[in-house]
Amino acid sequence: MSATINIQLFSGYFDDAPVIKVPGRLYPIDLEYVPLPSTCLGPRDKVKRSDRLDPKPYLQVLRRIDEQYPANERGDMLVFLSGMNEIASLMEEVKTYAQQTHRWIVLALHSALSIEEQDKVFDVSPDGIRKCILSTNIAETSITIDGIRFVVDSGKVKEMSYDSQAKMRRLQEFWISRASAEQRKGRAGRTGPGVCYRMYSDSDYDSFSEYSTPEIMRVPLDSLVLQLTALGVSDVRKFPFIEPPSLSNIETSLAFLKEQGALYWNERLTPIGRMLAQLPVDIVVGKMLIMGTLFHVIEPVLTMAAALSVQSPFSRVPLGQNDITVARRPLESEHGDPFTLLNAFEEWVELKGSGGSTSSHQWCRRRGLEQQRFYEMAKLRQQFQEILQEHGLLGDRGGGMRRRGRGERLTDEQLTGLRQARKRHRTENRKRKMLRMDEEGGAQSDSEEVHSGTAELRDLEFKLFHNLSDLQEASALRQSFSLRDLNVLKLVVCSGLYPQLAISDDCNSYRKDSDQVFHTKSKQFVVLHPTSVFATNPEYIDPGQRKSKGSTQPELLSYVDLLETNKPYLVNSMRAPALQTLTLFSQNIDTNSDCTRLVVEEWLELKFVEASSGQQVVSCIQTLRNTWSSMLEAKLESSMKRGESERDYRLEKKVSALEELLASKLAEFLDGVFSYSLSQLSSVAKTHLYKGPPDVTATTPTKTDSSSSVSFVSSESKPHPLKGGWIIQEYLTYDCLLEEGLAAARSDNYLRRVWSCPTCGKTLVISLAEQLQHQASCLVQPQTDEGEQLEEAASAALTRDYHCPVCGETKRLSSIGILKHKRMHAQQQQQGTGQ
Repeated sequence: MSATINIQLFSGYFDDAPVIKVPGRLYPIDLEYVPLPSTCLGPRDKVKRSDRLDPKPYLQVLRRIDEQYPANERGDMLVFLSGMNEIASLMEEVKTYAQQTHRWIVLALHSALSIEEQDKVFDVSPDGIRKCILSTNIAETSITIDGIRFVVDSGKVKEMSYDSQAKMRRLQEFWISRASAEQRKGRAGRTGPGVCYRMYSDSDYDSFSEYSTPEIMRVPLDSLVLQLTALGVSDVRKFPFIEPPSLSNIETSLAFLKEQGALYWNERLTPIGRMLAQLPVDIVVGKMLIMGTLFHVIEPVLTMAAALSVQSPFSRVPLGQNDITVARRPLESEHGDPFTLLNAFEEWVELKGSGGSTSSHQWCRRRGLEQQRFYEMAKLRQQFQEILQEHGLLGDRGGGMRRRGRGERLTDEQLTGLRQARKRHRTENRKRKMLRMDEEGGAQSDSEEVHSGTAELRDLEFKLFHNLSDLQEASALRQSFSLRDLNVLKLVVCSGLYPQLAISDDCNSYRKDSDQVFHTKSKQFVVLHPTSVFATNPEYIDPGQRKSKGSTQPELLSYVDLLETNKPYLVNSMRAPALQTLTLFSQNIDTNSDCTRLVVEEWLELKFVEASSGQQVVSCIQTLRNTWSSMLEAKLESSMKRGESERDYRLEKKVSALEELLASKLAEFLDGVFSYSLSQLSSVAKTHLYKGPPDVTATTPTKTDSSSSVSFVSSESKPHPLKGGWIIQEYLTYDCLLEEGLAAARSDNYLRRVWSCPTCGKTLVISLAEQLQHQASCLVQPQTDEGEQLEEAASAALTRDYHCPVCGETKRLSSIGILKHKRMHAQQQQQGTGQ
């Protein structure tokens, strides 16, 4: 049980369940309050930015310990600080004191340190010297350090909160709760009597909140809401949480799940939602993995998903160490941070399998990389692979999970030898290491043998549980990717990250490279995180630089996270093709009458130079999105039936036909060059964006030419009740954007012209709206049996489930079929009225 749990709250939730307390052994702890000057606060108050850490009170505590306790009495000090900046600030002063007294070894402890640096806090200091460990709250509950006798509590903590409106995480400094203060104090009495120095007054302690803010109120609830829905909870908003999160957070998560295609608009699970609920991974990662299997780019997607799920292997480069920056250059990708992580992992894998003179440990040290993160990525990558295999998403090939029958596989004797070596290394490295003080008051390793032994053990475990030849094969395959393959890979990643997109500010060309500003839909004026490859190489995202290389198409930044510390930062960002990303994944696309303007998510505007380009895009995305959705549904259905005794070969053929159709159409779309501009809508433009509700007295066009085989807008679509225009698809509203001074364009919906369909070859007298409807449903005439399968698959791609409120039946119909079904009921009603 957690030491900071609210027992009464849990007991009351479970109908006043009885509570049995089994206290642990704790030595007596002396408590001293050492209030800092001008400290005044209230419960859960944020720490003011001007409250800089003053090292003097902490140095006074060190002097008191040196004066009151003999050096031969063992006992180390643990100082709780709020964050890395505070640790760095205090460490500089404490190291100076340690140099003068030769009685302290100063160590830091926080999550950004390497494993070797973190492990030093468990090592033994020499006789007559104490350890002074400057730590974040990682030492409060996550780990226990033996030998701690003195605890210094700053009373502060940096907590991550979540802003559901801005869709952004915030790292803010708060005063701790009383429960956390007691937990910190208890660290001084684990192995013997201790002393706790609280750097605040007892009245301050009384003003602390009793318990910390529950995590459910500080994090996004996407995965939780999905799991509850999968368990059959009809309305997540009414679920009886122990401590209910805010309703706005729940609504934000529901909206996100709908954007990801995991929920229908009635908040029921979609096929991909059912699969995501079964995958024990984050929703963004899960969708990336599923889409990777559809487009046969699963190997790099596995690596990127694993890399984005662990802490970055790139450590902070200390000032003055330019050699590390130079050594990293070959790993940096102009496409963005996920691709840089992919490059680093693949290079590390190649080095592991090369057997050269340079060890992977040395290679990582020269580049400021943490090798342990690569081991974690490899392990997580294999777990993702196994999950996909278990759910039948990797097909018959097994996703590279074969462990026998290949030339480079380890023999049984080699596996036995590796297991024995692993056991031997673990036994030899159980002894505690001895620290040595360096010239600056810090700690030196006792010898390189310890670290080389640990590195060797990790290398043995890596070879024992992973197949290097498979990893090298995947790396070689990715390195042979064409530009089209890279764009497909980007779209797969964007399918999981959407709608996390940012557009560059119009004034960036006048700013310094380090001051580039971007805008997201929910947060304006965000900047690149200092660790981003774009922050150190701003030329990668400079439109002028890209034009000089022949790339003229506008781009956006797709990002993994939006984090605010002292500034709002884009974390793990990558370049994404703007047109393809927006039109393929947006849930809200609006057009004007001739499709020269597209407005996406009521946020970004695309303006085409030629009307034909805009019309081609609108037509193409309907076919692509319908086919994509149908293929995904068929793929998931096929994967669920794979374990059955009789396989559905007809369904598998359908999946294959849809894959072929989608690959062909997507390649055309990615290779297409469209002349258009991209901009963010201003606040003024948003107020005059739509035509508004249609005039109910207006006369709608009727079908007059039955031989044309074309359905008019009035018979196939319905007017949008708020925006105006016509709802062509759930995500697409045609001719709803207001155009000033273009009277002719306003009536373009009703003007017909002679037009030849490039797909079926028919010549029709047709309006633009009718042309878009025809192109969305037109099929290639089958020439062979294979063509018939392709046409059947494409037809299925244009249908969806429709529940008729009149007859109560649910049918699989196309948009045309739905309107014909409605017309049938309307005619029946008229006949009944006439009788």
